Amino acid sequence: MSKKICRWGILGSAGIAQKNWQSIRNAENAELVAVASRDMAKSQDFIDRCSAQVPHAVTPEAMGSYDDLLARDDVDAIYLPLPTGLRSEWAVKVAEAGKHLLCEKPCGTNLDQVEEIIAACDRTGVQFMDGVMFMHSKRLNRVREAIEDGSTIGDLRRINTQFSFCAPKEFLTENIRMHSDLEPHGCLGDLGWYTLRFILWVMDYATPKAVTGRLLNSAGRSDSPHPVPTEFSGEVLFEDVSASFYCSFLTEHQQLAHISGNKGNLRIDDFVLPYYGNRIGFQSSNAEFDCDVCDFRMERHEQAHHVEEYANSHVSSQETNLFRNFSSLVLEGKPDPHWPKITLLTQKVMMTCMESAETGSKEIVLS
Repeated sequence: MSKKICRWGILGSAGIAQKNWQSIRNAENAELVAVASRDMAKSQDFIDRCSAQVPHAVTPEAMGSYDDLLARDDVDAIYLPLPTGLRSEWAVKVAEAGKHLLCEKPCGTNLDQVEEIIAACDRTGVQFMDGVMFMHSKRLNRVREAIEDGSTIGDLRRINTQFSFCAPKEFLTENIRMHSDLEPHGCLGDLGWYTLRFILWVMDYATPKAVTGRLLNSAGRSDSPHPVPTEFSGEVLFEDVSASFYCSFLTEHQQLAHISGNKGNLRIDDFVLPYYGNRIGFQSSNAEFDCDVCDFRMERHEQAHHVEEYANSHVSSQETNLFRNFSSLVLEGKPDPHWPKITLLTQKVMMTCMESAETGSKEIVLS
């Protein structure tokens, strides 16, 4: 009996799609059938470059039309890495074509667009999921155990997340993420989405009570109608827990997640893109302050936690798990409503942070 396989198409030839070319190849239950661009030469060049490093058993077909890709009956699922400004139109078309949709984030420029995408997927009975890879790492299971064991951090009080990179001049003057029609949320959409998703994951996707956002810096390409955020921070408030986030194109690489409670804390130094290696993990700390008359001592009590998982380019990596897990849902034939639900919540919180920043960092209560 032949093994069931989810047949994939990639709609667009963005740089991130090169990584996922390999992810699809590494996922045992998936195969890549075709790659589409609006220019056949671009899709063929994409395939040639990727095939030279990571060949597929059967070389995917280059296509010069998005619509032609959606019309194929030998494609079950679409990976959609188009710019955010173009994403919602084609995401709805993917769903209406009866194809399952793995969509890069943010999935739309506003909440209404994301609601429309999810509604289209619901109508046609296809699976929807956003492309946050760290959600599919085994490390998260181990972090959840530490949060809930009652001793590593105790009662949760505070969450802090940061994700940034220092963009070169060419990025700030040429990249699509610096154009308000293509990526209107700038660093908030590109990096802040991850920081907010991690906060919401820690909180089991409870809706925050209130948020504030602060636009620290903004800029745009010479052809951008408006500047986009290049440095952004915010606060996310829950019933008994506060959280903060920071994202930036102006600060060098950092991807910190820190969770604190009344007994200790844990720290992940690479929560989005794990550092290179075959084990990924985090540190927990239960420091003790000891005072004996004149002798004051702050004692370090740390523990390293790891899972056996390659950081990248491997059958065990989180990007491969993303495509493996999505393909399994497609093959099972029963869409999981959890994934569109958390995308919608993430988009709602992000847009409310943006609204706060646009109104002088006024605190906004979420209903």
